[in-house]
Amino acid sequence: MSVMKTTVTVALVLAAGLVLSGCPASMSGGAYTRDQARQAQDVQLGYVESVRQVLIEGTKSGVGTVGGAALGGVAGSTIGRGRGQVAGAIGGAVVGGLVGSAIEENATRQPGLEITVRLDNGRMLAVTQAADEPFYRGDRVRVLTSYEGVARVAHY
Repeated sequence: MSVMKTTVTVALVLAAGLVLSGCPASMSGGAYTRDQARQAQDVQLGYVESVRQVLIEGTKSGVGTVGGAALGGVAGSTIGRGRGQVAGAIGGAVVGGLVGSAIEENATRQPGLEITVRLDNGRMLAVTQAADEPFYRGDRVRVLTSYEGVARVAHY
């Protein structure tokens, strides 16, 4: 029984580590990756035309699937003996993988804003980012765009 408890504990720690390491990069207008720091960005000024609430999908990196499959396989292997134990491990891994994938996607889903901006040059564009600060029609904003095409809206 002690070996089984140790195996389950190790599987839980590994699964938790996999899930935590799969956390997505922030979609916030105020968050930058290490690669984006110290990079020049094109800055354009404008006014918010409209703001629409959206839902930013969660990640599907496979981390939840792998972690869930590992945990499900260990849990399933405790069922039966011999071939039943193998079948339980396989079934547990399949079910655990499906559940882990769903958990990862739901845990990383977040509310967002689609912000439509009329630039001072008359051009219109829309940027979708995390809903971590409020924007309202008429707000004066900056649209910062990297040379890779990553854009964000920030108050002026």
